Amino acid sequence: MPNTIVEAIATRILELRSEKVMLDRDLAKLYGVTVKVLNQAVKRNIKRFPDDFMFQLSWEELEALRSHFATLNSRSQFVTLKQGQNIKYLPYVFTEQGVAMLSSVLNSERAIQVNILIMRAFVRLRKTLLIHKELFFKLNELEKRIGRHDEDIRDIFEALRQLMQLPTEHRKITGFTSK
Repeated sequence: MPNTIVEAIATRILELRSEKVMLDRDLAKLYGVTVKVLNQAVKRNIKRFPDDFMFQLSWEELEALRSHFATLNSRSQFVTLKQGQNIKYLPYVFTEQGVAMLSSVLNSERAIQVNILIMRAFVRLRKTLLIHKELFFKLNELEKRIGRHDEDIRDIFEALRQLMQLPTEHRKITGFTSK
């Protein structure tokens, strides 16, 4: 059961500004509080959240996320608002360190348990990325080896073709001959 929860949390981890982050609304839902309550707790303890722990999205990033989620057809509440409604505040996103800090700011039993699951999701994601990175390097290495072998094989075939060609001119026989 916890593995499926961790996997579900891992699907909520996004990459923005070259950082793995989670949206404030996803975190609020996991912690069982409103986005407003979560952000108020953060603002009361803002010194605990430097820029590498938390940052606010730009309008461009928000639009890019909306487009991304619209194509995935998920998180419809994030993508579509009722006609006439606009987002008043740009969402905040939290890095892994920011999520770890959230559990101390929210300071509830649920926050602690959810935080453990989120940390496991980040670790699982990091392991998965490491495996993919290793695979990428191994494939590149294999491709280079095969590329060299292909060149060698082409040279062998070219040499064989040259040996198989019939002589086009009459060759003068040299050496010992018997009558």
